[in-house]
Amino acid sequence: MLGALPWVAGERAMGAAAPLPAVSILMPTYDRLQFLPAAVASVYAQTFPDWELIIADDGSGEETRRYLRTLTDGRVRVLWRAHCGRPAVALNAALQAARGEYVAFLDSDDLWLPGKLAAQLGSLSHHPDRRWSCTAFSLIGADGAQLCGRPVCPAFSGSLRERLLTDVVIAMPSVVVARSLMQQAGPLDEELTMCYDDELWLRLAAASELDGVDEPLTLVRRHGSHGGSDILAWSDRRRVIEKALRDGTNGASFAAVLRERRAAMSAGLARSQALYGRRRDALRTVAASAAYSWRYRGWWGGALSATVRAATPPLVQRAWRALRA
Repeated sequence: MLGALPWVAGERAMGAAAPLPAVSILMPTYDRLQFLPAAVASVYAQTFPDWELIIADDGSGEETRRYLRTLTDGRVRVLWRAHCGRPAVALNAALQAARGEYVAFLDSDDLWLPGKLAAQLGSLSHHPDRRWSCTAFSLIGADGAQLCGRPVCPAFSGSLRERLLTDVVIAMPSVVVARSLMQQAGPLDEELTMCYDDELWLRLAAASELDGVDEPLTLVRRHGSHGGSDILAWSDRRRVIEKALRDGTNGASFAAVLRERRAAMSAGLARSQALYGRRRDALRTVAASAAYSWRYRGWWGGALSATVRAATPPLVQRAWRALRA
């Protein structure tokens, strides 16, 4: 087994005599009783049994807490936490308690198919140079049915850090990571509310190739209770890019892609701010990003659209929408 992570408390060393699980499954949750039991059941259904499930409860209400207290399987532990509203904080707390050689992520509204862990660990054992894994995934609705018209999102393999900025999508519940790689990469960025997973993938991809299992063994649920907003998503995406740009180990090609993506994220943020009525914020975003974005064609359309929308009085906008209607 692997050594303790540097941010893990001494509790693990004290319990070193106990058998350590192969996989620590980290599940943050906050008042999702509609979906939580199914997510937990999908862990119990795994054909690979050597796991522990660490549920980081972010201050849920009594009904959810009552359910969590019924989970008496010795492989399940619940971390009772005060509410903070940041999943990355809850995940880092679960990381501190994890004991497995591998770490897996599962949101409390998503599902695994029974062979998910077995397939990934088996594939990783045949590719020792790859230290993290993902599966293909399907999108399902609140009722568990696959969303119509949504194809399966494929899994990718190999060295793909640059492609993470363009066309590669990795669902967090599909990922398994060697704990040694998590030790190398460090914990999740707790300043990010929505895109903490994307930021982590960039760091993992810088250190190891990805092993993709191209079977839809992960089901990602889409429903009306998701938190966040478009503005927050664009802001987080830009922060991810800016953080990567500060990494002094980037090659020239990767840095060039990062700068172009930063311009696109800035334009998207300004457009979203203008759309939701934050006119001054939109104009400030356009002005602040112009110095490093003006040379990119993709920035201009979003920046001009945001500027026009932000500079046009609401009364004129309503009249124009009425005229078009």
